[in-house]
Amino acid sequence: MNDLTPVVTKLDPKDLALRIRKHAVRMTSLGRSSHVGSVLSCADILATLYARLMRVRPHEPLWPDRDRFIMSKGHAGAGLYATLAELGFFPIERLDTHCQNGSTLCGHVATHGIPGVDFSTGSLGHGLPVGAGIAYALKIRAATSRTFVLLSDGELDEGSNWEAFLFASHHQLSNICVIVDYNKIQSLAPVSETLGLEPLMDKFRAFGWEARECDGHDHKALERALAPASDRAPVVVLANTIKGCGVSFMQHSVLWHYRTPQGDEFMAAMAELEGTPNA
Repeated sequence: MNDLTPVVTKLDPKDLALRIRKHAVRMTSLGRSSHVGSVLSCADILATLYARLMRVRPHEPLWPDRDRFIMSKGHAGAGLYATLAELGFFPIERLDTHCQNGSTLCGHVATHGIPGVDFSTGSLGHGLPVGAGIAYALKIRAATSRTFVLLSDGELDEGSNWEAFLFASHHQLSNICVIVDYNKIQSLAPVSETLGLEPLMDKFRAFGWEARECDGHDHKALERALAPASDRAPVVVLANTIKGCGVSFMQHSVLWHYRTPQGDEFMAAMAELEGTPNA
């Protein structure tokens, strides 16, 4: 296999996304943690990136020529951990320790002791500035690696992101790709009520980015949208998603930003993901 091709090419993104969703519901229930709705909205994005686009080596996490990924919406860390475990970066059984005392699988993304994680995140607005710096360093080295950064829509309230948008376009970082998980709900209210973002695509283009838009739950559409840029502009993909996607009673609900699936709610969520009647 050529070193410049994705290592994991046989995984089906649809199957991987379902596995991520099941893990996330179970992990947040066991650890009594939150943000399950945020994981469910970006599961298809993670699955498409890791199954179809990113060059990674689970047996060699620090491979110098790997593509870099930063989960800037670090509160959805359960989704990234689940993805890495499914790819073989660490044992799947370890997911059961998520957000529990003594575990390295913190509620927000952490690098310590977790192969495959390039940067710790949690405070919103940090991922893209670091990602732009990584992409700039890779460009200086004439490396072929790409840098992917996953942002939440509410995270665009942070001014540090817009500084990074300016930096990346100024330095013509065509090796960076930003994906915005546009589920339109942030911590306590709809994004439009908290701080309006529209017209968002016009703003990205005004900042010098090649802006693309797609259905964030359509794996083929995501794969096309995440393709490398044809010129020297960085790429941003506005992925329209549904908060809580995959579990009907969690969808479009701000409640599941912080609520933990327990008891009957946990059983109902898992039954729905399994495609079986909830007895």
